[in-house]
Amino acid sequence: MLHVPVIGIVAYDAVDRLAEALTLDHRLATRVILGSHIAVMSETAALQFVHTHLCRDDHLKLAFCNAHTANLAAMRHETQALMDQFTILPDGLGIDLASGILYGAMFPANLNGTDFVPRLFATSPTALNVLLLGSHPGVAARAASRLQKLTPQHRFGVLHHGYFDKSEEAAIVHRLNLARPDVLLVAMGNPAQEAWIARHCSKANCRVAIGVGALFDFLAGDAIRAPWIVRTMRMEWLWRLGFEPVRLFRRYVIGNPLFLFRVLQARLRPKVQDFQKRRVLRARQL
Repeated sequence: MLHVPVIGIVAYDAVDRLAEALTLDHRLATRVILGSHIAVMSETAALQFVHTHLCRDDHLKLAFCNAHTANLAAMRHETQALMDQFTILPDGLGIDLASGILYGAMFPANLNGTDFVPRLFATSPTALNVLLLGSHPGVAARAASRLQKLTPQHRFGVLHHGYFDKSEEAAIVHRLNLARPDVLLVAMGNPAQEAWIARHCSKANCRVAIGVGALFDFLAGDAIRAPWIVRTMRMEWLWRLGFEPVRLFRRYVIGNPLFLFRVLQARLRPKVQDFQKRRVLRARQL
């Protein structure tokens, strides 16, 4: 069962104060994990940051970065360039471990999309118009129904499922342009969802576009979330691997060690470069 604790409605003055303090995305404190600039914020600050964009005539592209996403960005320059267009929130134990190795401190909060997005709606100071795009046919509709029950003050609808032909895309974008939702949730997996948002979403058709991964599957009941104790132990990835070993083997069993190896490389690289510089300097002095 998906629980959405109500943290409290964010007051307009609090949102405005945060907006004045942050001004815009480029003022956010970030940590670079394998090339991805990940925002350093508590959950409350992150929620208020998104509410700021929703309360203003603004546009925000939001993504969540876990070890798998960071691996994809590290392997493909085009994926890294794509992620640079987004405000990125930290998701998962791997990203926290990387932050500890590279910066000596964990992130203030684990802001995975499965928890963050429902809390975003639960804490919104205004009623929102939200559209869902992605996942298998029928899943988005059940996810929208679930969100409607959790937060009835908002209006949820389905733009389209995620299995459409290229020939259908123009019509889907046209419907998005006409609807102009406050929030668009896109569930196509990484990096396809971020690529779709980057190509088609702007201030002209939505205020906030969010890549949400498997959120629709969890909301619709097609995927089972790990028990609370497993999530508290930060082992939800192992739970998911147990349910989908074939599909997720490469992502977790191969991907997680590869991610940590890359992080250790990034940590040691400056020391190796410094050692090489000292050797060259000593050679010149002899």
